This record gives sequence, structure tokens and C-alpha cells, in this order.
Amino acid sequence: MEDLAGLLHKNLTEIQNRIRAACIRADRDPTSVTLIGVTKYARLDWVSELIKLGCRDLAESRTQQLVERAELLSSDLHWHFIGPLQRNKVRRTIQYSHLIHSLDSEKLLKTIDRIAAESDLKPRVLIEVNLSGEANKKGFQKSELLRLWPSLCQNSHLQISGLMTMAPHVDDPEAARPVFRELSELRDSLQAISPEQIKLQELSMGMSGDFEVGIEEGATLVRVGSALFEGLGTSSGN
Repeated sequence: MEDLAGLLHKNLTEIQNRIRAACIRADRDPTSVTLIGVTKYARLDWVSELIKLGCRDLAESRTQQLVERAELLSSDLHWHFIGPLQRNKVRRTIQYSHLIHSLDSEKLLKTIDRIAAESDLKPRVLIEVNLSGEANKKGFQKSELLRLWPSLCQNSHLQISGLMTMAPHVDDPEAARPVFRELSELRDSLQAISPEQIKLQELSMGMSGDFEVGIEEGATLVRVGSALFEGLGTSSGN
């Protein structure tokens, strides 16, 4: 078996090449897409090696592991929080997160806004939207988000930077395209009715199995785990 560094380098290079190819197909600048390495199931030595290879945006789904790794590893990394966020974990999470992808309810938004004000922070967040209609997925329903949008925009101690969604888990990546396209269209609709200070620049959509389709439909952030750590044993999930 190839050594750790060699295998990770091979996987990372292949993913970067696929990102570039998807951008070319969509007539986009490859620098407009950020690869986020999902490390939630990855061993610490795998994560350290990935950092050495230049991956600076990493994602965790549990606050405890996010905090532990953010404190242990290089201070110039961008840590993304991608899991369900419990309201009693908000204070610790916003201290260490470059971007929270999973703001899935009005109650959570208000909690983050209140704690951010107390902490003198202005966390960046993405609104999670459930467009697949699957009951096991979290997030705002489209109609609910459109109805609540004016009041959500009034929370001034956080920065709503865009939207996130998860496509259905199916074998054919093309099945994700309608969901990703709908998120892009929803972002445009919300931007048109947003206050001037809110810039919905980010679309977080696409994981190991469908990130190329996500890019073709406008993703600026892709969350890749299992494809990065393929061949190393335990899967990283996304």
C-alpha cells in the first residue's frame, strides 16, 4: 500500500483536477470554488498530512472535536462546522468556526445572534435548506424560509453569507442537479429581497459523490471527505 502522504496527495490532486474540470464545463473560474476537507471521521495524522499538502479549509460535525483540533493544529486554518448544532454548544462553536453551514431553524439563529452579541463576535453562517423533502434531513423548508426571511435578516450580530443543502443519497449524481439548481435559484430570489448589507455569496452544496454537479450548478463550497481519504480505511463520510 502507498504511504500516507503519497495516497493523500494522489486523492487530493484527483479531486482538485475534477473541480477544475467541472469549473471549465460551467465556464467558471476554478478559484471561485473552495474545497472543504471533511475530517470528522479522519484520524489526526491523516488530517495533519492533509494540512501539509495545502488543504486549509477543514470541516467537523461535532463541537468537541472541532475545538480540540482547532486548538491543536495550525492557527491559520479555516474550520467549518457542518453538523447539527445544539443551542447549548453555540458559544464554543462560534469561537472556533470560520463558517457554520447548518443554521437550520429560527430558534438557532436567534440563539447564535444573542450569544454573538454577548461574545463580541460576528459569526458567518449559512442557512440550511431542505429541498429534497426527506424527513430525515434538517433545514428550513423553502416556503418557510421565504416567509421568515425579512425577520431573519434583522438579526444583526451574525452574518448570513449564503445557503447550504444536501441532495438525496442516490447512486446517480445527476439526481442531485434539480436540488442544487433550486438552491441557486432560491439564493437569487432571497438576495433580491435582502437588505443591502446581506450578501449571499456562498452556496455550500456537493459532497464526494456529487460535488461536480454542485459546481456546475453554482456551488462555491464543496464538502469532500470519503474521496479524500479513500484507501486509508475508515471513511470520512461526506
